[in-house]
Amino acid sequence: MTPRFVARQLSYPTGLLGRILARQMNKRNARMNAYAVEQLDLKDSDRVLEIGFGGGVNLPTLIQRANFVAGMDPSRTMVESARTKFGYPMRAGRVDFQVGAVEAIPFEAGRFEKVCTVNTVYFWKSLNQGFAEIHRVLAPGGRIVVGFLPKEWMERMGVPTDIFTCRTPEEVVRGLNQAGFLDVRVTRPDPSTAWNVMVARR
Repeated sequence: MTPRFVARQLSYPTGLLGRILARQMNKRNARMNAYAVEQLDLKDSDRVLEIGFGGGVNLPTLIQRANFVAGMDPSRTMVESARTKFGYPMRAGRVDFQVGAVEAIPFEAGRFEKVCTVNTVYFWKSLNQGFAEIHRVLAPGGRIVVGFLPKEWMERMGVPTDIFTCRTPEEVVRGLNQAGFLDVRVTRPDPSTAWNVMVARR
C-alpha cells in the first residue's frame, strides 16, 4: 500500500482494507481517544454524538456510560460496520449511526449534551462551518471535546497536504471561539504529549 493510498483510507475508509486500517488506528490512537472520552465527563443521562467514529474504539465506553449515543461518519463502510457490531443497542433505541459530514450534521438542534471528535479536523472542509454545526446540535451548557495532532507534528510525518489539512492549536481555538463556544481550554495528559485535546462548552 502506498502512503497516498493509506492517507486516503484514513480520511475515508472503504471496504475490507478500510476496516483493517481502522482497527490499526484504534490501537495506535487508543490513548488519545481514551483521554478525550475522559474529558467528556459523561453522565448516565447524557446524549452523546461522536463525529468521525471510524473504527469505533470509543463507542463501547460511550454506550456503557451514556443514555443515548449517536455516531456520524462520512464512510458508509464504517457506519455499516458499527450498525452490525452494535445491533442490540440499536434495536433498543440507545444508539444511532448515520452517514454524514460535520458541515451538515444530520441531527436536530440541541439534541446532545456532549459531542466528541478525535483525529477528524484534518479532513473538515471548514473549521468554522463544522464548529457552527456542532454548536447547533449541542444543548445549552453542553460540552465539546476535540482531539488532534497539531500541524507541526503532522508536517513532520509528511502527510499529503491535498488530503490532510494540518491545523494549529491556535486555529482550532479560534474556530471554537468564532462559533460561540465558551471556556475553551487545551489539555494534555503531560507536557511531553504531542497531541492536543480541546474542551469547551456551549
